Amino acid sequence: MTSDDSAEVIRGHVKWFDPGKGFGFVVAETGGPDILLHANVLRNFGQSSVADGSAISVSVQRTDRGIQAVAVLSIAPPALQAGTPLADLAELDPEEIGRQPLLPSRVKWFDKGKGFGFANVFGRDEDVFVHIEVLRRSGLADLMPGEAVCLRVIEGRRGKMAVEVAPWEAALRQVEDETT
Repeated sequence: MTSDDSAEVIRGHVKWFDPGKGFGFVVAETGGPDILLHANVLRNFGQSSVADGSAISVSVQRTDRGIQAVAVLSIAPPALQAGTPLADLAELDPEEIGRQPLLPSRVKWFDKGKGFGFANVFGRDEDVFVHIEVLRRSGLADLMPGEAVCLRVIEGRRGKMAVEVAPWEAALRQVEDETT
């Protein structure tokens, strides 16, 4: 199946990724053909989606069908677009946001077309509003009902809202790093 069994590391950015189709493509910094990124490879990294334009480092293999990512090594959210930020976030200090704890949560529902959804922090009844712009700034493109994530939450103008969404595994790695 593979023409070359050795994996190489490539850095680039996500051209596009569609969780519904189960795949997307990465463009290498050095150019060349697009690199297939399958949903299973992304899930093995601990994410179910990734925002277009995110910086990514992947281990790849060349196959009879082209170059495919076999492991995701790192993902960084895309650069912020110029424009008006969410009103609730405009007045917040980024350091203040970073001091908020990552809370284990479960996605209640998220509608990419509407641009928002809700999650619940484990052990709490109230809904937490999740805006698609916060999702993009966190490097994600979509959320699935029942998906486990971690949220940084503030009291917004209309109630609790997420200011950062982290994949469950990424949050676990962060907690492990802080304790070692």
